[in-house]
Amino acid sequence: MLYYLGNARTDEQRRQMIDLDSRGVCLFCPDNLAADPDQRVLLATEHWNVTENEFPYAGTRVHLLLVPKQHVTDLLDLDESARADMWVALDAVRREFGLTFYGLGARNGDCRYTGGTIAHVHLHLIVGDVDDPDHQPVRLKLSSRPSD
Repeated sequence: MLYYLGNARTDEQRRQMIDLDSRGVCLFCPDNLAADPDQRVLLATEHWNVTENEFPYAGTRVHLLLVPKQHVTDLLDLDESARADMWVALDAVRREFGLTFYGLGARNGDCRYTGGTIAHVHLHLIVGDVDDPDHQPVRLKLSSRPSD
């Protein structure tokens, strides 16, 4: 299972997941990510790609995804060099975007239980829109109960 539809947040996201899953395409694997016009790679290191989240969370000013080029479902299953390069990618993002604050989130393992939608681990880098007068804290779902 590449995608878990039970955690889709919009109808558009669900439709995209159904299409990709039916074709056996992991959106986050490097060749597929590079081919998707909606997931433009903003930065890349040897082991990581950085892209904007096509479906950003409410209340975010910046919502980036740090996606390993290696297909795994847990950060700890990455090669040692990819784990080390994660910090290089994060530093590049912080410098490139001039970030003075941000949050990181990752879901590891079976996305039916983690709140995730895609079985390819990635990091969410989130900057809340604190200048919005109606600011609400950004919520990142970190668990779910399978509905199927």
